[in-house]
Amino acid sequence: MPAPVITRVSGTIGAEVSGVRLGGDLAADLVAELRLALLAHKVIFFRGQHHLDEAAQVAFAALLGPLTTAHPTVPSLNGHGNILDLDYSNGHKVDRWHTDVTFIDRPPTASVLRAVDVPAAGGDTLWANTVAAYENLPSDLRTLLNGLRAVHTNVHDYVRIATADDPSKARKYAEVFASTVYESEHPVVRVHPETGERSILLGDFAKHLVGLPRDVSASVIALIQDRVTQVENTVRWRWSPGDVAVWDNRATQHRVVHDFGGQRRRLHRVTIAGEVPVGVDGRPSTVVSGDASAYTPTAA
Repeated sequence: MPAPVITRVSGTIGAEVSGVRLGGDLAADLVAELRLALLAHKVIFFRGQHHLDEAAQVAFAALLGPLTTAHPTVPSLNGHGNILDLDYSNGHKVDRWHTDVTFIDRPPTASVLRAVDVPAAGGDTLWANTVAAYENLPSDLRTLLNGLRAVHTNVHDYVRIATADDPSKARKYAEVFASTVYESEHPVVRVHPETGERSILLGDFAKHLVGLPRDVSASVIALIQDRVTQVENTVRWRWSPGDVAVWDNRATQHRVVHDFGGQRRRLHRVTIAGEVPVGVDGRPSTVVSGDASAYTPTAA
C-alpha cells in the first residue's frame, strides 16, 4: 500500500490524511504512522470513508487503544455499546468549547467521529490546539496556571436550556446527561503522557478553580478560554457524509457551529480510554464524586 499523504489544513492544528481506507484491518506500521500524525497535528481528517459502518468504525478505533463505552450517562446507539449517537434532532446542542468527558478522572485519550448525515450548509466543527494556546501565553500567566486546579462536572447549566432552540428536548437531554453526577478535580495544565507537551485542561465542563472565589474563578476561566479559542489556534472542518475526524482529546478542545437550523445532522462517536491527567507538579487528577469505572477501562 502506498504511504498515506498528510496535508496540513491550518498553520497550527489539523491535517488531512489521504490514501487510507479506514477499518480494523490496517497494518500495524500504518496505525503507528497515523498515531504520530495525530500527536503532531492534534486532529486528523479522512474524507469519503463511505464504506465504514458502525462495526468497522469501532474496529478502526480499537486499533488506537482500548475503547470506552459510549458515554458515562447517555445511552449508546442500539446494538453498539461503544458508539455515542450524536443526533441533533433530539435537542442535542453542544455549542460550547469543551474537551470530551472531563468530568471523570480519566478523560478519553482520543475520539473518532464519523459523519452519517450532514446539513447542506452549516454544522461545521471547530478544534482548538490547547498546547499552542499554553505556549503562547505570557510566561507569568503560564506560571500561574501551572499551580491551578479546576473542578469539572456534568451538571448542566439550566440557564442555557431556557434559551435553547427547543427547551423541552434540551431539558430531557440534560436530565439524562446528569442522571449520575460526576465531578473530578484536574490540573489546569496537564503534561501530555506521550509528547511531554503542556496543554490547558479546561473547557465547558470546568466549573470553578479550586481555592479561588467564584467570581474570580469565572473571570480567570473566561480569560484562558478566550486565549485557547483564538482563531490562530483553531481549525474548521466542513463535513461531508463519510468523513472521519480523529482528535487527541488531551491536547484539544472542540465545538459545533450551530448554524444549521432544523437541518439533519447526525454523527457517531467512539472514544479511546484515557489515563489520569498529571499536572506540572506531578499531582494527578482526583475523583470528587461518581464512579466511572464502568465507562472507561484502565488504558494500557
